Amino acid sequence: MASSKHSSLLSLLHKGEQSHHHQNPLTMSDEQILEQIYSTHVHSNSKFDVQSLFTLVDNTLKRSTSIVDNLFQGTKTSVDLHPDDEKNADPNFKSPLCTLKQISHEMSCKAPGEEIAHKTTLAILNKLKNYEWDAKAVLTLAAFGLEYGEFWLLGQEKPADILARSIAVLKRVPVLARPAAVQKHREAVIELNNLVKTTLQVIELIFALEKLTSYDTKDVPALLPAIEQIPVDVYWSIITVVAIVTQIDCLTTESEHKQELSHYGQKINVILSKLRKQITLCNLQIEEAEYFRKLRKFFQTPTEIMEVFKFLIFPKDAPQQLFDCATKTMVDISVIKKKNVYLFISTLDITDEEISILKPVYDHTKSQDQYKIVWIPIVETWTDQLRKKYETLKVKMQWLVVENFGTIAGYKYIKEEWHFKKKPLVVTLNPQGKVLHSNAFHLIHAYGLKAFPFTNVDQERIDREIHWISSVVGDVHPTVTTWMQQQKYIFFYGGKDKEWIEQFTKYATALANDATLKSANISIELFCVEKQDKSILSRFWSGIESLFVTKAHRTVDAVTQEVQRMLSYKNETGWALLSKGSSVILSGHGTTVMKTVAEFDKWKEVVVKKGFEFSFKEHHDKIARTTHICSHLEVPNVAGKLPETIKCPDCPNTMEIYISYKCCHTANTANGKQ
Repeated sequence: MASSKHSSLLSLLHKGEQSHHHQNPLTMSDEQILEQIYSTHVHSNSKFDVQSLFTLVDNTLKRSTSIVDNLFQGTKTSVDLHPDDEKNADPNFKSPLCTLKQISHEMSCKAPGEEIAHKTTLAILNKLKNYEWDAKAVLTLAAFGLEYGEFWLLGQEKPADILARSIAVLKRVPVLARPAAVQKHREAVIELNNLVKTTLQVIELIFALEKLTSYDTKDVPALLPAIEQIPVDVYWSIITVVAIVTQIDCLTTESEHKQELSHYGQKINVILSKLRKQITLCNLQIEEAEYFRKLRKFFQTPTEIMEVFKFLIFPKDAPQQLFDCATKTMVDISVIKKKNVYLFISTLDITDEEISILKPVYDHTKSQDQYKIVWIPIVETWTDQLRKKYETLKVKMQWLVVENFGTIAGYKYIKEEWHFKKKPLVVTLNPQGKVLHSNAFHLIHAYGLKAFPFTNVDQERIDREIHWISSVVGDVHPTVTTWMQQQKYIFFYGGKDKEWIEQFTKYATALANDATLKSANISIELFCVEKQDKSILSRFWSGIESLFVTKAHRTVDAVTQEVQRMLSYKNETGWALLSKGSSVILSGHGTTVMKTVAEFDKWKEVVVKKGFEFSFKEHHDKIARTTHICSHLEVPNVAGKLPETIKCPDCPNTMEIYISYKCCHTANTANGKQ
């Protein structure tokens, strides 16, 4: 029932008795009105065919107001509605005549004035306390329509029938319907009649809004505030009808007093405008929710990829073409039919490096014709400047591009289901439109073609087969690749403190050149990530971040913890990682790993007995046990869903979550310098 939607306002009932010294509704707030009208409302399960009654009222008042327009404005509006506009009530409907007469009695013969109109409205609401809010409005309008319709039906022309003439006189119809009266009361009756039309529209929209209450407010958030306002809107509809009846009484009795209607007209027009906007917004949200549901079903049920793509990308009636960057021509979307498709989704802030990540994939697949890459640029509001930027980016690509300067139809789905957060993502789809990986961008970035064709199955295979450190640094420097192939020990290190880097380099070099290790044929190489060019440094950390995302929702194992630990070192003073070939032996914070290397003389003899790896780890662990350092992860707002909890890689505790905002500009660029 619609009234159950108003529970959030019921607390107003428990405020106790109030001394209602402000009885003028034009000076009362919505809260004050609610406080009074809720005391007249009793929830009931009684059923009432309000739809049929409204149909009859609608037909009655539309004809009645049409008669008045003909009589007072000289319009040629047809009194009879077009057959297509005719609405039919249930043939078995029984009019609640006694209730209508009671309401009519409450409204009739009241002196003009806002406070009297307010008291009359409360009296009507008390009589209708067991009805739902929309039914209260329709019953009041029906009681009025019964009188208004009969009045103007008798006033159409001079009745030939003596019975009709007699009734017309008794109802004082000639006072308003005679030619002289028409001239005298023209403005007042036109104002009154227009207010009847507006009030009918308001109640029609209240009725339409109540019909939407079957939808979940989670899907249609605009519904809740609209529904909560219905009691106040019903109040203003009823009091406006009361004021109209009072004005008719004043006119037909030729009273020197008149009921002021302009204030009610202003109020009811504001409500009408608001209701139209609310219902329009609700309908848009309902349409969006239906679209969302259908799109989810598309991805869950095998369908042709082209149909899925069309529904995801293009709004209704939009041109359904793609731009082929390889041939520089527009092509029909049928080019992706029965193909595996990589949806490359990003904003226009995508970097050249991010674009380049997909180039090897394109080169590998272009000759096979079984795979298609499609760039979907996400832009909320297009401008001329953004179009130029789009054209610049398009030139850097070789694959298919969505050329749609409107909103992507499935933008909400992309954002909520695929967790698009401005950073690029790649959704892998098979020829039936099934999602094989909801974001393979990090997989491609971390492992390249080794993870082809980038499905969840390939993700699991890669996790088993490839050492993660080789995917991060193996391709960034040819010397490193050689060292790994030769199974050498390698110190990868870096940090924000240049002095720490210099100190570590000194101690690590001394260790690598130590005669004890040389005699044992232990070869150690040093690779300072921080001293490489910026592109290598950037690729190193973005590779770590990509690995973190690809492993974030998988079983927490030693590799996952190692990646988390490395990511926690990104902004530290110093850090170091020791590997043998592509196998990670240990990674450590600058404090502990520096001390381990500096104290080589203390564990040198153990190397001869137990080997370099065991000795290094044993001494480092001993230092780490007495030097507790909490891990701190800073994860960029990447596309894809991040885990809600992460176990600390250094202890059994769950890490606390913090949100960090960071400007991407350096001091120089922020000051306008290049």
